[in-house]
Amino acid sequence: MNWFVFPLLMTLGLFSAVAEAEKQTVVVASKNFNESYLLSEMLSQMLEAEGYEVERKYGLGGTLVCYEALRNGEVDLYPEYSGTLGRAILKVSDASPSTERLNQLLDESPLEVLDSFGFNNTYAIALKDSLAKRLKLERVSQLSEQTELRVAFGLEFLNREDGWPGLSALYGLTQNPTGIEHGLAYQAIDDGKIDITDAYSTDGDLRRYKLTTLIDDRQYFPQYIGMPFVRKELPQEVKAVVNQLAGKIDDQLMRDLNASVVIDGKSFAEVASQFLVESKITTRDIAPNTGGKGLMDLIPESLLENTLVHLKLTSIALALGCLVGFPLGILVFRSATLSRIVVYVAGLMQTVPSIALLALMIPLFGIGQVPAVIALFLYSLLPILRNTITALLTIDPLLKSIAEAIGLTRYQQLRHVLVPMAAPTILAGVKTAAVISIGTATLAAFIGAGGLGEPIVTGLALNSTELILQGAIPAALLAIFVELLFEGLEKLLVKPHMLQNQLVN
Repeated sequence: MNWFVFPLLMTLGLFSAVAEAEKQTVVVASKNFNESYLLSEMLSQMLEAEGYEVERKYGLGGTLVCYEALRNGEVDLYPEYSGTLGRAILKVSDASPSTERLNQLLDESPLEVLDSFGFNNTYAIALKDSLAKRLKLERVSQLSEQTELRVAFGLEFLNREDGWPGLSALYGLTQNPTGIEHGLAYQAIDDGKIDITDAYSTDGDLRRYKLTTLIDDRQYFPQYIGMPFVRKELPQEVKAVVNQLAGKIDDQLMRDLNASVVIDGKSFAEVASQFLVESKITTRDIAPNTGGKGLMDLIPESLLENTLVHLKLTSIALALGCLVGFPLGILVFRSATLSRIVVYVAGLMQTVPSIALLALMIPLFGIGQVPAVIALFLYSLLPILRNTITALLTIDPLLKSIAEAIGLTRYQQLRHVLVPMAAPTILAGVKTAAVISIGTATLAAFIGAGGLGEPIVTGLALNSTELILQGAIPAALLAIFVELLFEGLEKLLVKPHMLQNQLVN
């Protein structure tokens, strides 16, 4: 009997271990606004409650970044909206495409949408209650008569076809809005810097800042029904877990949940956990990834980790910039044509906005640290290349002639005369590249690379100055430290008389 039971128990244990191991890690992403963070945290906790490992990639830089990451298999799911998916991604004219219609359009792609969460978070035009009452503004169409109002919209809304371009055409609006980060727009309205901005109809900030939303009297904005956007290859068991949230959240509940974060100061994890328990979807009353701590408590604990990641990104990018830029500058500086071409091409990289360059990297390299390092490397090339070429070209021709006259080979001229003479300017270029990389690396958080940009991105989503400063101040201190480090290197590597009268770069 014992001989039979023991192998049976071993076999059952083995099958159990294999089944547990087969539960894959699910990568959950979010966009960089608070509702997306909150929905993603709900989905993450639901999956963790079922035994799945979850990798969080929160705060990705908008629709394009999230969509490309999902399409390329860098993430497995994120919360999306029917109007955004239909208008901005699939480019269809349907005002309110259904789940079935969206999946028909996605038929040949590796993606699909699941059942909706139940709420409609459409766009709205918002202004202060007091201003709306004073000007008797109730409808969007009345804005055509209010050309003196100061208008600023979120950058995505400002450029999307289902945003300002179509809205202004339909309503005949002639205002010239400026672009602003969505989370900062509410603070700008509260401070009296602007009068009107775009809002999401379920934003908790509407209550926080006492804002009125104007009636879309020509029904321009489509419905933006929240729904999980997933990869088709996800196991059905994972999709079943995600679908537990279907129909569980209406407009008012979503607004209240958002308000719990932006007004009551609770963390996304706390609000998500409380909702899931009260809805009987899970039984955990403490968010699994925070141990019950609020977001403000966690950020200082992650400061060292974020700083180390930031240093890793910038140091690798800077090392690559030196390995490529310095030899390339030496190789081409004797040819005026080649020098101009190389500097021109490197300069083109500087003209591409940082977040756009990071987004363009996703189809090639995915999200995370690899595309961030490549983008930072491209940005570091110009100052290193230009300073190397300029320094070598501007060395006194007499010194070059003397080096040739005493019989030095080209290699010997470079090693013993040209490079030592050019060293101060070359080091200044490397220092400039390092400082640029430190600042630009904060944007790497938008593609899930981490670093000191993480608290900044979260702070923008929550309109929290404290969180923004918890990323911005260490980044500034890091830049100062690098400046001092390079000053020490200059004193160590460059002869004192060569530093005299040198312009500070």
